[in-house]
Amino acid sequence: MSDQDSSSPPEDSKKDPILPKYAVIFPNQRTQDDPEGYAKTAQRMVELAMQQPGCLHFDSARDAQGFGITVSYWDSLESIKAWRDHAEHMEAQVKGREKWYLAYDLHICKVEHTHFFRKP
Repeated sequence: MSDQDSSSPPEDSKKDPILPKYAVIFPNQRTQDDPEGYAKTAQRMVELAMQQPGCLHFDSARDAQGFGITVSYWDSLESIKAWRDHAEHMEAQVKGREKWYLAYDLHICKVEHTHFFRKP
């Protein structure tokens, strides 16, 4: 739900030390409604999620037309379920369906292998 990358892998890492892990992939199309409220809530959700047991990091991007993809990474399916059911997150989900999203999908995938590249 965030437009910001809150946490990234270490610069010198070539291989992810936490594998397997789970990725929650959230492609979505924003409405034009309440951009300030959305931005504030999105930032709060990233901060709150990062405090939850099992949350590893986020990647997020959005284009000028409002299409975005946020990927959150978790250590287990149980951690993902606990986040899904977190009371404050559930409130944000309701607001998202009511006013912030035209459409979204949610995919949960097991990540078994990954590589990193960082230009020096």
